[in-house]
Amino acid sequence: MSTEQAQRLNRSCYCVGADIPSLRTWLEQDLNSRGLSQPIVATHPHLFSALPVFVAQEHATQIRNVIRAIEKVIALPAYRRAVLAEAPSVAQLAPAARGVLTSYDFHITQAGPKLIEINTNAGGVMLNAALSRAQRACCVEVEEFSREPHSAGKLETALYEMFIQEWRLARGDAPLSSVAIVDDAPEEQYLYPEFLLFQRLFESRGIAAVIAAPHELRFESGALWHGERRVDIVYNRLTDFYFADPTHSALLQAYTAEAAVVTPHPHAHALYANKRNLAVLTDREALRTIGATDETAALLLQSIPRTVTLVAGSEDRWWNDRKHWFFKPALGYGSRGSYRGDKLTRKTFAEIMKADYIAQAVVPPSERWLSNEPGQRPLKLDLRNYVYAGETLLIAARLYQGQTTNFRTPGGGFAPVYLTPASLGSYGD
Repeated sequence: MSTEQAQRLNRSCYCVGADIPSLRTWLEQDLNSRGLSQPIVATHPHLFSALPVFVAQEHATQIRNVIRAIEKVIALPAYRRAVLAEAPSVAQLAPAARGVLTSYDFHITQAGPKLIEINTNAGGVMLNAALSRAQRACCVEVEEFSREPHSAGKLETALYEMFIQEWRLARGDAPLSSVAIVDDAPEEQYLYPEFLLFQRLFESRGIAAVIAAPHELRFESGALWHGERRVDIVYNRLTDFYFADPTHSALLQAYTAEAAVVTPHPHAHALYANKRNLAVLTDREALRTIGATDETAALLLQSIPRTVTLVAGSEDRWWNDRKHWFFKPALGYGSRGSYRGDKLTRKTFAEIMKADYIAQAVVPPSERWLSNEPGQRPLKLDLRNYVYAGETLLIAARLYQGQTTNFRTPGGGFAPVYLTPASLGSYGD
């Protein structure tokens, strides 16, 4: 019943679920004091959607079960040996820290939720925490189930405690004094406002926090430094997942020497986010070989689109069948280099077959309608689950048009998620 209710509301509920003007005002006041040079409404006009997305409670439960099943498989020694066999040497190091904010991204289909990909440097959770400040019941009909599982304050506390847990896993009871939020050219990143929000989060709890580019760090005397301050934790937002770029050498040295707690880290990426891993998770024989239970295997095969690693010599087969597949770089991120098969040119296809790519069976996303006006096109949606230690901290929706998720669609962006007919509390009950 709640599945039909969610579908109906996504098709016909057009009232506003978030006060976006008030949110932008709050963000600009907060972030301008931290040096944000331009108003966020000017630089990020399609970052937030005012419309809520409705998700059936049973689908949220299925998503939670799929995530937990994957965590069980990743814990298997045979799985780890299999996926680490071809990983770079830096990924073989298994630090005590788990890795913060893994995301599991799902499409909702008539057959239930389908996992599209896993990422280990997922952005947007602090922006969604800010979005929760502006949420409101959009109409009487949905008031009973529009309550968010976390207030902004509770979610921010959970995020802070996540970093504290990472620190304790690696350093025990030693005091934590400093964090570096690291990315290439951070002020030029689209999600730079989120870096500022994380900086505020740490500083509000007495932890010194700096936003830095990797070349600003140095490894010296067995420690990682930014200026005259020793760095305890690196919140790693780099998309150079294995620190191969020479400008990331200080971070690589500090990580391999365990001189700083780096999170997320190369080992986590190799276990979770290399898209070749999805080929293992959707191969019945491979799952049996590594020791997954029949129950776990059945759930994963039902919930993850078939994924295959591309190999040379099979070009004709893939070209003829391309319309049924989505092609993604194995080490890709942010939809970069990803192509829907029916949109491919011969030239691009030839380049894909020479590179490190996977093919994933096409699973169309569900839709959210903006209005019932003639000629109105619905927006596509996916659900991003921000996860730590196997438990979901937040589910957020992303609305968009085009082949892949983006923040360029009017009316699109991050959207509040309402569960029907009632909230699941912390999603971890």
